[in-house]
Amino acid sequence: MNIDVLAIAAHPDDTELCCAGTLAALVKQGLKCAVLDLTQGEMGTRGSAKLRLKEAQNAAAIIGLSTRRNLGLPDNRLENTFHNQQLIISAVRDLKPHICLINSKQDRHPDHGHAHTLTSDALFYSGLSKRVTKDHAGDEQQPWRPKHILEYMQDTPFEPDFVFDISETQDIKEKAILAFSSQFNVKSNDDEPSTYISGTNFFELLRNRARIYGHRIGVDYGEPFRYLGGPLPLKDFTGLMSHNPLR
Repeated sequence: MNIDVLAIAAHPDDTELCCAGTLAALVKQGLKCAVLDLTQGEMGTRGSAKLRLKEAQNAAAIIGLSTRRNLGLPDNRLENTFHNQQLIISAVRDLKPHICLINSKQDRHPDHGHAHTLTSDALFYSGLSKRVTKDHAGDEQQPWRPKHILEYMQDTPFEPDFVFDISETQDIKEKAILAFSSQFNVKSNDDEPSTYISGTNFFELLRNRARIYGHRIGVDYGEPFRYLGGPLPLKDFTGLMSHNPLR
């Protein structure tokens, strides 16, 4: 399988919160997009691993992902080990993404920073011919390194290198987030404990953040990204010529 864009995340719902609008827009443009969740989010206060896996697949269908996989690494224990790197490398070599979206380097949740380091290292090592991995059939995989790596914004803001216009897919993003019904926009009289992210105020904050970053590029809604590995490469101004922001 050759995937155009692969989003890798510490937990199911990370991608919905941070880059689902972008993924949905790219799917509408005809690109193949996928998500690789590292853990099942089993240490979360609300819900269960089984429920969150079901919610993740529902969200994948809403976005239009070509595939969504879960590596089953231990939640709250995302260690940058050879074994964990091998699992990511094998998945990347199987999916062969041109672009990868990954967790933020610094964030409120420690797992996000740990996932960033683990994933960044694995994506580099995935391009080394002497780093051997095998597929499910036992055949040796060929090296593969994505050409571009982008960091999506999570709870902690950063100054983005660019903002992606999601004005036409903000509604899909919100539906994908709400597919995680155990986690978000939950009424206060729910049986399970309230959390930092479960209330209606948090959901409204997400919408307002998309409005803020959309406003910064002259559109209704946007998602911010940081480009990793050097300057953002361009060979023409097609994107700039086709975009007419109100500023």
